[in-house]
Amino acid sequence: MNKSEIRKEILKIRKKNSSKNLKINFKSILQVLKKFRNTGKIIGGYYPYNYEVDVIQILKRLDKHNYQLSLPKIKKNSQMDFFQWSLKDPLDINKYGIPEPVSDVIKHPDILLLPLVAFDKDLNRIGYGGGFYDRYIERLKKKKKILLIGLAYSFQKVKKIPINKHDIQLDCIITNKFKILKN
Repeated sequence: MNKSEIRKEILKIRKKNSSKNLKINFKSILQVLKKFRNTGKIIGGYYPYNYEVDVIQILKRLDKHNYQLSLPKIKKNSQMDFFQWSLKDPLDINKYGIPEPVSDVIKHPDILLLPLVAFDKDLNRIGYGGGFYDRYIERLKKKKKILLIGLAYSFQKVKKIPINKHDIQLDCIITNKFKILKN
């Protein structure tokens, strides 16, 4: 299957499973942060959309652990940046229907929690196909070291993701049932 076919199939499965109220164990996130010895305190999250893993509860708990939160905002030139956000801050809806922070304070995350459409055992991911995260990560890695954590449901795992030179491999994927970590 090509990426488009995988995306279509997994999005259908994800929608079908949306009523199951599946969650990621917060302890799994803390274990990963400890294992990778990440001392950075800026978390890049996302606002869940289209039946993605609901990261808001995770962000609330990370906020209580004194992490600074940031969310992505898509700019006019199809570039993305992360902006300061707190749980009390208002959000605007972008042209894709996704809530974004109203803040203009850019925060480059040390730890990035990424939504996934599909993934494989080799820590490859498929998103929605716009390349926003791949372009952002490529830019950010030139400035600082960043820990990439994909969040997904276990049923989003596929045998093999076809990859190209622009695709960025994650450091870890955490699901409602298991974790995959880079060696």
